[in-house]
Amino acid sequence: MSILRPPGLGPIVGHTTDKTCRVWIRAGDPGDEDTELDENRRTVGVLGLVRGNQITTAWYFRLNREFDRTGTFVVGSDVQLGYGPGDFEDQGKQMPNPLPDRIGAVNLDPDSEYTVRVGTLTVDDPLPNAVRLPDWKLISLLPNIESVQDDLLKLDAEECEAKFRTFPAPDGPGQTLSFLVGSCRYPGLLWKIKDADRVFGPMEAHFAPDGRFGAPAKFTIMCGDQIYADMLNRNVPLMRADTYAEFQQRYSKAFGAPNLRRLLRTSSTYMILDDHEIEDNWTQDRIRDPGKHQVFNFAIGAYMSYQWSHGPRTWGRLLYYTFDCAGYPFFVLDTRTQRFKNNANDETDKRLRDNHLLGLPNIDPAHPGQLKCLLDWLSRLQKTQGDRPKFIVSSNVFVPNGMDKRICETKGKKLDEQWFSVNERGRDASDSWPAFPLTRRAVLERIVAEKIQNVVFLSGDIHCSNAAEMVFEQDGNGGPNNLPLKAFSVTSSAFYWPFPFADGDPNSFVHDSKDPSQWDPFPLDANTRMHYRSFGYTQEDNFVRLDIDKATTSLTIRVFDRDGKPVKVADSTNTIVQGITLQLAPW
Repeated sequence: MSILRPPGLGPIVGHTTDKTCRVWIRAGDPGDEDTELDENRRTVGVLGLVRGNQITTAWYFRLNREFDRTGTFVVGSDVQLGYGPGDFEDQGKQMPNPLPDRIGAVNLDPDSEYTVRVGTLTVDDPLPNAVRLPDWKLISLLPNIESVQDDLLKLDAEECEAKFRTFPAPDGPGQTLSFLVGSCRYPGLLWKIKDADRVFGPMEAHFAPDGRFGAPAKFTIMCGDQIYADMLNRNVPLMRADTYAEFQQRYSKAFGAPNLRRLLRTSSTYMILDDHEIEDNWTQDRIRDPGKHQVFNFAIGAYMSYQWSHGPRTWGRLLYYTFDCAGYPFFVLDTRTQRFKNNANDETDKRLRDNHLLGLPNIDPAHPGQLKCLLDWLSRLQKTQGDRPKFIVSSNVFVPNGMDKRICETKGKKLDEQWFSVNERGRDASDSWPAFPLTRRAVLERIVAEKIQNVVFLSGDIHCSNAAEMVFEQDGNGGPNNLPLKAFSVTSSAFYWPFPFADGDPNSFVHDSKDPSQWDPFPLDANTRMHYRSFGYTQEDNFVRLDIDKATTSLTIRVFDRDGKPVKVADSTNTIVQGITLQLAPW
């Protein structure tokens, strides 16, 4: 007899639109033992839409063994899709419903709340692993879904129920938008494991409709280091993941923690990886080492199953993506798997010249790289949406630079020297944007050349929250003049990091790039440069809430600690406040 069971992990509410929502689970098959999956059992997902105390509509969807029995179902599309990370051949091919005349696709309304329940069903599978059953054959092995769907109501809601709210219509007024940003969840050791889960309880409260913090938040962005595969250091073999089972264990412990699990089934969550999903300070150059190549394969296989699969698929199998909420656009960068660094021989003294953060330079017009996709996205949005804010999610901080990563000297230096020679070794040692001047220049150059307004970078990684405002300075007859462009950077980190004495000291970052003792301009050409000021620093475990308001053309940044209490920080005038308000250009 087939028995409906709750998911082993999840549900996770993923990519959401005004009409659809992705829901992810991992099966909890009793025949499995970690990564040793029972070869004689096939597990499928069952998802039901709850209205009142009834399951009104239900579907089966695939949970693939090759992806650790994980799967994602898109609720609300005209053609229901149920698939895992590798099921691209199934997109657009609905698993046939046993009662198509009585149960059809569901239409979701914008800005509306829905409840779903998810379970797993196991059936015998005597076929070899290499054989993949087509949908019509698999469905013939399953019981009539009407005889199963009501059993979803018998499962524990804490284990199987998710609530989500569709996004507002993109053509609506788009006056306001609120969302959360954070990164870096160190797993904790021994008695500190509970501390690693603490901050996610208060985060859930921001999605409640009670108005405590203003309008309910629409989604959460996790900027990287959702797991720490190398809990100590990549060079220390202790607690370092180098098998698939160990990567799976990291995800199971992180996503199975009580507070985080409740948040993930309440908030639409967008994730992107950083180095600790693979190993500390990862660059693609390491893949030449056979041992590192194997670790990369395990890490990315787990990442795609547990994080990428419930996100948008803007460019197919590539990890970077875009999404919109209430008409506000977001581009989520993959700054980790496509970075190339130190290809050049150190003897040539050309390290920075050969560093590329967003992939190799684009030479084939038919295959645009990530950097070109980003630049084209910025140009298109400025043309079609004008000065509406444009958010770029980067795991690594765009600004501020570390004090030891500055250009430092510009007087008397040629432009080429400023990019590649001044403090070359210091900048090349960076794990962030300072080590990639060509990539940074390309982004800033496009912003200035096409007057792209209100670009906001969202980051994590450095274990020290802050905000920064960039200005673009151009030489003229009367000396340097600021261009009428506004760009910003907001950093939130970490969800949990127990070693504030080890890194993230606010005094180690540039606060004013025009201060002679902190001098750090970034030249775009011989007459144009970017300067910045940063403020609002805190090392406390935290998450950031951002509230954007079209009526006041402002972006308000509030930091909340692990207990959900507002963190007081210094604004750009050194006034201690509970929230920093950045004045954007009108749109």
